[in-house]
Amino acid sequence: MSENVVEIRDGLNDNDRVELTKLLVEKLQELHSLTNATPLVRARLQMDVAEILVQLGRKTEAWTLAREAFDTALKDDAWQDAVEACNVLFQCEQDDSVAALGMGVWLAVSFPVDPELTLAMLQHIVDETPNHSDNAALAAVTARYVVDLRADNESHESQSFFANNLIASVAERHSNVRNQAALDKWMDMLELRDPEIFLPRMGRVVNAIVGDAWWFDREELRKKLD
Repeated sequence: MSENVVEIRDGLNDNDRVELTKLLVEKLQELHSLTNATPLVRARLQMDVAEILVQLGRKTEAWTLAREAFDTALKDDAWQDAVEACNVLFQCEQDDSVAALGMGVWLAVSFPVDPELTLAMLQHIVDETPNHSDNAALAAVTARYVVDLRADNESHESQSFFANNLIASVAERHSNVRNQAALDKWMDMLELRDPEIFLPRMGRVVNAIVGDAWWFDREELRKKLD
């Protein structure tokens, strides 16, 4: 290791930290100078700041900003922004971070959110789930379902490839599945082919993740769905 580059416990070296701190100052100045901006524009800038704070390890500060941004986005029916806020809140590693992940997944699957972001949220569930739990399988197959439902022609191939690899990796760690025949059998065994079966099961997973910590009324939000 170079004498001029010292690795620190959050994975950043000195140069990274200097650059991020500089960017943080710029974003904070921009945030404080906002006067006539809409609440959503302000919330998006708060998210920029929160993401930098997470990288710098200042996660409590990041939580406060991202939580406020989430409330603003939800009030404005800005589903994509609300899910992005949940993504940051999960990375803040606070008491309600796992609940924030669950709420973000619920919004991302329920509303027309960018499938790439939805994939990222479901990937978190896969990463946080024990190897032999069915929950990771449900998250992975839900990711593929969302891609098929929402991805445009330009991005469908790459996102399908990612989702299929996610399913394959979950199957391998869950039941040592290593070939297509075994994968087909595994998906049939876990009933992962019919969305009318696996989506309600995924909903129960989300309910278990969030528990009683919901920040919004799901029934009221469902009324806004087509």
